[in-house]
Amino acid sequence: MSAFLTELAADPVIAVVRAPRIPDAAALCAALAEGGIRWVELTCTTDGVFGHLERAASVATGCRLGLGTVLTERQARDGLAAGAGFLVTPGCRPAVAAVGAPVVMGALTPTEVAAAVDLGAAAVKIFPARSFGPGYFKDLHGPFPGVPLVASGGVGADNAGAFLAAGALAVCAGSEVVPADLVAAGDWAALTRRARAFRAALGRD
Repeated sequence: MSAFLTELAADPVIAVVRAPRIPDAAALCAALAEGGIRWVELTCTTDGVFGHLERAASVATGCRLGLGTVLTERQARDGLAAGAGFLVTPGCRPAVAAVGAPVVMGALTPTEVAAAVDLGAAAVKIFPARSFGPGYFKDLHGPFPGVPLVASGGVGADNAGAFLAAGALAVCAGSEVVPADLVAAGDWAALTRRARAFRAALGRD
């Protein structure tokens, strides 16, 4: 297992930040780290995301930064130059896989999972996970026993543990931990509390 996967398996929650406005990305990351979530994915759907990555990467926040919703090689390279250490795609993106960084590639069907593996994805993000449930991860591990799967989409404190128990390497925590309104308001204390509660629900507080 690569160092990237080993570290993710040991700390298996990625906070996915989808917010139209981030007043201080470094403070956001520090707040999540204080709550026990140390993997943070900023997304290309946020205006000025590359600047946010640069600012967060320039400060020791205790977080591993990634860039999500990556569709093109240009976005991938700009994200890596800004400080992202990993990339996340919403689907199979050969041009993104070719840049050479760890990629968590989006997929749903067995055919898409196989395609992501063939492209060299470090892990495969199954989206929307809630729609198919933890049992789907057990089913996928039949034909793909060695493929690291990440649960994304509708994952909350009430079901994250079930996805991990079903064989997911990690889970993505979205609006339950980092709702857009609290991010935009810069309510870092509230985000720390939400991160801590999410981790506690997994027995990892």
